[in-house]
Amino acid sequence: MSATDASELVFRPVTELAEAVRSGELSARELVQASLDRIELLNPQINAFVDVFAAEALAEADAIGPGDPRPFAGVPIAVKNNRAVAGKRLTFGARFVGDFVAPMDDYVVARIKRAGFVIVGTTTLPEFGILPSTETERFGVTRNPWDLTRTPGGSSGGSGAAVASGMVPIAHANDGGGSTRIPAACNGLVGLKPQRGRISVGPVQGLSFLVQDGVLTRSVIETARVLDLVQGYELGDAAWATPPGEPFADAAVRTPGRLRIALCTAPPLADAVVDPVCAQSAHDAGKLLESLGHEVTEVTDPPWTAPGMLELFTASFGPAVSTQIAFGALLAGREPAAEDMETLSWGIWRTCQGISSVQAASAAIQLQGFARRVVTWTAGYDAVLTPALAEAPVKIGVLDPTAPDAMATFARSGQFTPFTAISNVTGSPAISLPLHARPEGDPDAGLPLGVQLIGQPLGEGALLALSAQLEEASPWAARRAAVS
Repeated sequence: MSATDASELVFRPVTELAEAVRSGELSARELVQASLDRIELLNPQINAFVDVFAAEALAEADAIGPGDPRPFAGVPIAVKNNRAVAGKRLTFGARFVGDFVAPMDDYVVARIKRAGFVIVGTTTLPEFGILPSTETERFGVTRNPWDLTRTPGGSSGGSGAAVASGMVPIAHANDGGGSTRIPAACNGLVGLKPQRGRISVGPVQGLSFLVQDGVLTRSVIETARVLDLVQGYELGDAAWATPPGEPFADAAVRTPGRLRIALCTAPPLADAVVDPVCAQSAHDAGKLLESLGHEVTEVTDPPWTAPGMLELFTASFGPAVSTQIAFGALLAGREPAAEDMETLSWGIWRTCQGISSVQAASAAIQLQGFARRVVTWTAGYDAVLTPALAEAPVKIGVLDPTAPDAMATFARSGQFTPFTAISNVTGSPAISLPLHARPEGDPDAGLPLGVQLIGQPLGEGALLALSAQLEEASPWAARRAAVS
């Protein structure tokens, strides 16, 4: 196999790669080696990996032969470094956690392994997964392969950059405020946040109000097929989503029929300004949907524009971050101090120390009431269409986690990504699709330009079917980042 052929392997759909290994057309070693070669070549420029498991991955690949019944046997994948991989470092991108070695796999990782994927390494994230940009004091800056001066998004920024550059064909991600969908939009990928409770967050947690795991891929069907394998109840889960009536992969290939879709470019945060190019991308997607037979209605006053949403979200998101800091404190055997972490992490920790249990409970009740209003409104439509981001992927350094005014950085991050956190609060599924590229003549011409679709509760199947219809009408998988 030539070097060119080997490089192209990692851009093929994971379903094709798995079939090539199963049929004997390609060996698992050839495929994993191609991924490792790409990592060696490109990671020095992009910095998407915390750790690379070259020797272990090749040894695992050597044990996989033709006819392996596992659906993705031999396909390389990367895991975001906030989920435990047994025997490997789990850092959350933070100095304070040190070099803790996970004693077991998180359930989502165990399911990834059972599907036959070969984990070639773990990917970068902002410290404790806070920001929608991936720049840390501990591991440095992760760069967008479309433009190395820009962020690949966050918090699954390393995973997004790794897939977009062709270091791996697929990567694990998770989403507590947009952390799968934001890197998807920044890197020209598909990123689905499933329904709350769809994928177990065990064994450490029984339930997560905000966070759901997923993957970053180049196509809708790849996302659907992997979701079928990683979703579902695990013993001890405190709550879980109702199982789907059919496999998500089957739903994704069905014609969705005529749907009612709300088009909304009004951001949930009052101080967010939506770039006209991002707003136009949603309008263009609406026109495409109309051409496919759907009814699209523009809504200018959605119920998510309530004041004080950033503060309420912080009251829920902040404690989720603080539990990770508390984990670091448990490992260190002492309380954290300012010098243990970046300014923003310390600011959120200090803010949460000032939130009483009554205030936290009150914020949760208010968020649930807000979520009910939003879900009640969206029930009048089959899906809601928005821009994925409010602006182009920001330059490195714009969202500085070490800036003196930490909470100003956090507020600025919301202005960049105002549309994503809504679905973490409601729990409903949402997906970012790389439907467009920024047009010629734009200062950011050529960069990916994503749109977001928000589905009905438990409605991943319908959302995937609609997304696949858009992909067929306006394909994107052949686009390549500059550093790829």
